[in-house]
Amino acid sequence: MTATLAEEATALLHEVGRELGLDTADARLMRVRSNAVFKLRGEIVVRIATAPDALTRLPVVLDVARWLAERGFPTVRPADELCDHPIVRSGRVITFWRYIPVSGTPTTGELGRVLRDLHRLPVPPFALKRLADPLAEVRRCVETHSDVLTPQQRCWLRERIAELTERWNELEDVDPPVLLHGDAWIDNLLRRDDGDVVLCDWDGVAVGRREWDLVHTYHGQRRFGLTCADVDDFAAAYGHDLRDWPGYSTLMEVRDMYAIGVHIRNAAGDPFSRRELPRRLESLTKGDGSARWYLAPA
Repeated sequence: MTATLAEEATALLHEVGRELGLDTADARLMRVRSNAVFKLRGEIVVRIATAPDALTRLPVVLDVARWLAERGFPTVRPADELCDHPIVRSGRVITFWRYIPVSGTPTTGELGRVLRDLHRLPVPPFALKRLADPLAEVRRCVETHSDVLTPQQRCWLRERIAELTERWNELEDVDPPVLLHGDAWIDNLLRRDDGDVVLCDWDGVAVGRREWDLVHTYHGQRRFGLTCADVDDFAAAYGHDLRDWPGYSTLMEVRDMYAIGVHIRNAAGDPFSRRELPRRLESLTKGDGSARWYLAPA
């Protein structure tokens, strides 16, 4: 029987734990998405990446998180005292972060303020990727994980991705590029025990048009249960309403397509992705822009 992503990640966690002298006996799996994320004793979080390009991205992700923390930006911090670089085992890339005890639920207004502050920062002096092709990973997944797609689905996805990529390239850049979080969804904002909020999960950090960070909240109303009031609060806090942007419709459709990539990649080894992928594909192929989608339970 083929191991699930969770089982594979757990085995890797125990292997690395033995090497570093970490107590992984009571490790708690927090989620499996683009990473399998574990909470350990000693306030340590271990992230085991599922994406194939993780090794090229994660050293810069760690550098950006440190750079932001040095400037007082509310971010999670790498656990450099334990290991200050990614570790590669069995083709998976592993990083270590400080755990943040959380209490309560952040608001979309708080997310808007945090992103406003992030986008006002200068671009850090690292070789950050440019967000020139947001569907590149989805395109790769369609070609390399064809076992979870029917021939008809694969053909439709190829054509739709090509169309959306062309429309993305035609969008006009009004503002200069900014430092992007890359996955600025409300679930990646944590409320600490002291009441302050902290932004986590910087794997998608890049330089590009600010609208890519903003669209997640609007897409959350379309697919994941956020309300119009949530979006209004977000827009007011950020100081700009994406719904007034001429490229809004295209951006929402690109985000729709982007949101299936991880499930194509993980479907063979993750039961949730295996259930969720058909739901999302059906709504996309039918042109249903309001079907409810779901996130893996925490």
